[in-house]
Amino acid sequence: MGNLSRARRVTAALGFIGLLFAVLGIIMIVMVPSIIKQQVLKNVRIDPNSLSFNMWKEIPVPFYLSVYFFNIVNPEEIIQGQKPQVQERGPYVYREFRHKSNITFNNNDTVSFLEYRSYQFQPDKSRGQESDYIVMPNILVLSASMMMENRPGFLKLMMTFVFSTLGQRAFMNRTVGEIMWGYDDPLIHLINQYFPNLLPFKGKFGLFAELNNSDSGLFTVFTGVKDFSRIHLVDKWNGVSKVNFWHSDQCNMINGTSGQMWAPFMTPESSLEFYSPEACRSMKLVYKEQGVFGGIPTFRFVAPNTLFANGSVYPPNEGFCPCRESGIQNVSTCRFNAPLFLSHPHFYNADPVLAEAVSGLHPNAKEHSLFLDIHPVTGIPMNCSVKLQLSLFLKSVKGIGQTGNIQPVVLPLMWFEESGAMEGETLETFYTQLVLMPKVLNYAQYVLLALGCVLLLIPIIYQIRSQVSSGQSMAWAEWSLACLLGGRRGSNQIPQLSLPAVRMDTACTLSLHPLQGAVLGLYLGWGAIHHCILASPASSVTTSLPVLGGLGAQLWRNCSGFGS
Repeated sequence: MGNLSRARRVTAALGFIGLLFAVLGIIMIVMVPSIIKQQVLKNVRIDPNSLSFNMWKEIPVPFYLSVYFFNIVNPEEIIQGQKPQVQERGPYVYREFRHKSNITFNNNDTVSFLEYRSYQFQPDKSRGQESDYIVMPNILVLSASMMMENRPGFLKLMMTFVFSTLGQRAFMNRTVGEIMWGYDDPLIHLINQYFPNLLPFKGKFGLFAELNNSDSGLFTVFTGVKDFSRIHLVDKWNGVSKVNFWHSDQCNMINGTSGQMWAPFMTPESSLEFYSPEACRSMKLVYKEQGVFGGIPTFRFVAPNTLFANGSVYPPNEGFCPCRESGIQNVSTCRFNAPLFLSHPHFYNADPVLAEAVSGLHPNAKEHSLFLDIHPVTGIPMNCSVKLQLSLFLKSVKGIGQTGNIQPVVLPLMWFEESGAMEGETLETFYTQLVLMPKVLNYAQYVLLALGCVLLLIPIIYQIRSQVSSGQSMAWAEWSLACLLGGRRGSNQIPQLSLPAVRMDTACTLSLHPLQGAVLGLYLGWGAIHHCILASPASSVTTSLPVLGGLGAQLWRNCSGFGS
């Protein structure tokens, strides 16, 4: 009895534990996705209490600016009207440092900030030195010539004289450092002296001079604390909600984010839109494919074919015109009216005539396409590579001798890649908190449910087996008693039970295990005393236990005596 009670208590305890596990597993299946979503919403907001705030304030990802220059191989021949020939030089790699300052939280669920950038040359990652000389078009001379194209002839002659006096030519030979960060030019001093508001810069002229140790403008973006649907979207840039560089309201709109984080819970139907102060416009990238970066699932977004398409190919871009061939965007209106064009490197994804007009260009998707890999659950970039090219339109301007017989051509100056990838401790922390832990919880909920169901089966199986065992024991005992007593008194009819391993004829023969025989003997003894009046002298029991057989005979004699 003690062992039986103990077994029942153990099975009951296992069943209770199984019920708890099953209920907990079901609760987790229902609640865990909602909990994860709430935690993501809480921690991707621009809030000093969120986990991503420090990442937003001080970007932990190392960014690099890789610059490639197009060295002009035949400058004199170009002036004579021949086809330009270029040779790509680089990369010249700079480590880019970013940090936000003047962070001000406003009452309308927005935050304003300035983001400062600085660059440091990385000789070990570069193919060349900043002291390398590059032959490039003289942007100041050729741009000024284009501006004077429709002016009176005497002004052109005067400009030709000024250029000659200052030693200015159509092409120049400058170091990488000078082209990047600026050089003193007597023409700039002259222009600033007589036309003080003509140029946006007062000192040295360089392609990246305005970017180093400077900010990208005052951004005001939504924090997502009160209205999550607008998280990270730009409200204003430099105090305005749209720019005035272009010729349509749609092109002047400031759409998307500041280009660092996007709204979470992306789908393949999502797009990446951001405002770029360098390009003076908003850009939209489209979903391409799923991927994995450092064990973290990502969505890859790329530039659509229409990003730099002209108005005839893609009518919404008509506002960026005047346009030339499709695949390049005229940015002269936001670059002191210089005839500069923005495109993909080597005129990738542009009209083929552009690359064919310049020898030495080899556009291909692998080297010249841009992409951003985003963690879709949080909207945080994991790996990015933004590649753009700056080109100058040049041609001969009648009346300005420095332009010679240059044939109209969009000549690439340089292209650059801004790249960054999450790595090291930041990547490990991100993987643990946003990938590994949710995955563990996802598996745990189903393991708990399965284990709970298994434990719940134990008491059920135990109960079924107990009932079956009890029923079989009672059937054996009742049959043996009936066999011994022979049914009614004076009858030799033996009840027929469908039990295995039992043969019944005029005498009952029963083969039992010794322990079963002892138990049956006790049961028969009690039953014979109370039912001996029904005994039949023609019945007998033979067992594998002699004592039980003798006990049966003794009981029979007792019954006979009692009944006589």
